[in-house]
Amino acid sequence: MNNKNVGVVGLGAMGLGIARSLLRSGFQVHACDVRAAVTEQFAGEGGVACTSPAHMAGECEVIITVVVNAEQTETVLFGEGGAVAALRPGSLVIGCATVAPTYAVDLGQRLAEKGLLYLDAPISGGAAKAAAGEMTMMTSGPQAAYAKAEAILAGMAGKVYRLGDAHGLGSKVKIINQLLAGVHIAASAEAMALGLREGVDADALYEVITHSAGNSWMFENRVPHILKADYTPLSAVDIFVKDLGLVLDTARASKFPLPLSATAHQMFMQASSAGFGREDDSAVIKIFPGIQLPTAKTEPV
Repeated sequence: MNNKNVGVVGLGAMGLGIARSLLRSGFQVHACDVRAAVTEQFAGEGGVACTSPAHMAGECEVIITVVVNAEQTETVLFGEGGAVAALRPGSLVIGCATVAPTYAVDLGQRLAEKGLLYLDAPISGGAAKAAAGEMTMMTSGPQAAYAKAEAILAGMAGKVYRLGDAHGLGSKVKIINQLLAGVHIAASAEAMALGLREGVDADALYEVITHSAGNSWMFENRVPHILKADYTPLSAVDIFVKDLGLVLDTARASKFPLPLSATAHQMFMQASSAGFGREDDSAVIKIFPGIQLPTAKTEPV
């Protein structure tokens, strides 16, 4: 089988960028998504459209799952038309979803029992870095998995951190990253809400903070969504309901207190229950009362 064949399951904001990066790197990229139109569009760019993960597994010895959570990972691997039943022994699954570390450990064991390799490989960096092949990967798994994945990882990421031989280590580091990301988004929303409440010009506040010590990557990246009143979900509120939930579940198992994470989680939960779950995560600012949010600016005619 041609070792240039690689499959990508899930062509969302990150998955499509990964698939395109691998295509540029010279791989024959097979792809599938629940949205057939997206798969066909990618085929028009030089990829290979597959009707299911199982269809893909018949052509590829390396499958990259770029889905949202453990439930979707289960579906694309073990559900109807799932990849696992069709993968040849010795094939590799690279799992990019943010999942509980305990799930990553269990999945690695289940795949090993079927003669398959698994790389616990959550990702970070956003859609732009995925599209440029510059995202960060937090990986862990056996040496045999790395040997099979080396060229593929180089083609899809700018930084690949090897965190150990044990599955779950990559996922532990990822949820700690998500702890910080979620808290920073929530804190950014709170800061902007206070500024709006106190009558500070929102654009000026953004300009000052991004050139001051209070800045963070999340403040700089997410606040423009608020300023433009554009809550198109690049990463949705419900993603942080899930991810901060994973953070708190992991800490709860060892009775470790995370007061800031718990508060941020409640903020995202409040935003979701208010109907903003599928909006951009910056929409967490909408939970604050008594403020006038920026409205969409119209271009002069």
